[in-house]
Amino acid sequence: MNIAIITGASSGMGREFARQLDTKLDKTDEIWLLARRREPMEVLAQTMQSKTRSIVIDITKEKEMRQFEEVLAIQNPKITVLVNCAGVGSHGIFRKQSDQQIADMVNLNIVALTRMTKLCLPYMHKGSKIIQFASGAAFVPQAAFAVYAASKSYVYSLSRALSKELKGSGISVTAVCPGPVNTPFLEHAYGDVTSMSGLKKLTIAKTECVVAKAIDDCKRSKTVSVCGLPMKVLYLTTQSVQNVMQKFM
Repeated sequence: MNIAIITGASSGMGREFARQLDTKLDKTDEIWLLARRREPMEVLAQTMQSKTRSIVIDITKEKEMRQFEEVLAIQNPKITVLVNCAGVGSHGIFRKQSDQQIADMVNLNIVALTRMTKLCLPYMHKGSKIIQFASGAAFVPQAAFAVYAASKSYVYSLSRALSKELKGSGISVTAVCPGPVNTPFLEHAYGDVTSMSGLKKLTIAKTECVVAKAIDDCKRSKTVSVCGLPMKVLYLTTQSVQNVMQKFM
């Protein structure tokens, strides 16, 4: 059985990936939707053409991840696409953020994503795709978004490294690095979106555009997907700086 797995599928980017992959996947028998909330996934599943399976799971919980590992072992599927969309962010000065806020970002954005990727890799083969949802925040440190930006730098770095490691296997890895996107994430991260800087407000991208670009880049096995001119300029600038620095290292 060929399957696609999407984490964070109950809303935002995960939901949009499910919606678009529903009509763009070839040779995939089922789409597995993973999230903590069942109802939004089931509502989404009813609108999709593909056969879907809704799996209620908190991927930061060890027990639930072990259970998912058992499901994979029993089903022994071929994973054609893994989309790691689950993530959380909290805007604020580091010293004023609670220990729980910081732990939530590290556990979901870093630990859970890494664990899910490691669990799924043995079920992937030549032609399989991994899409890791990073952020334009991965390119430069961000005051008042320190832990979130650092966690996305991890995702970006891990994805680039895995892309090189897996090159001979035919499995591609794409890091998706947008700027702000019009999803519930913004309200969750900022509380009041009016506190966003004017520049960030001007660069807010549409969910559909970010996902469509990511899927297209993934099909072309690109290692990084950047949507929107402002983010592309930032990405190319940081890449140029890194290239210069490497010459002196």
